[in-house]
Amino acid sequence: MKDPLFFADSFFVENPERIETMLFLMSLCLLVYNLGQRELRNSLKRIKVGIKNQLGKLTYFPTLRWVFQCFQGIHLLILNGINQIINLTSERHFILNCLPSSCQKYYLLS
Repeated sequence: MKDPLFFADSFFVENPERIETMLFLMSLCLLVYNLGQRELRNSLKRIKVGIKNQLGKLTYFPTLRWVFQCFQGIHLLILNGINQIINLTSERHFILNCLPSSCQKYYLLS
């Protein structure tokens, strides 16, 4: 919650119902985040291959936040009505293959 990427300090909610709703939504988001991280780690453990962390060392337990940061440079290019994903490196492609097919469809892989 202290991380500036969460933007938690920009919420000014005083109504008790809205505070409860905000806490519920944040808890739900953390649950989905944790499930995604667990799925990735279990997949890496199953195939016995790791990915590079921030320091360039191999890890079997990456955080989903790190994976999201790795995917920041990927863009959708629409040219003459044809959708293309650009900057999808082999490492990013490998990470996507470790995730369920429901995640891969956003990168036009399935």
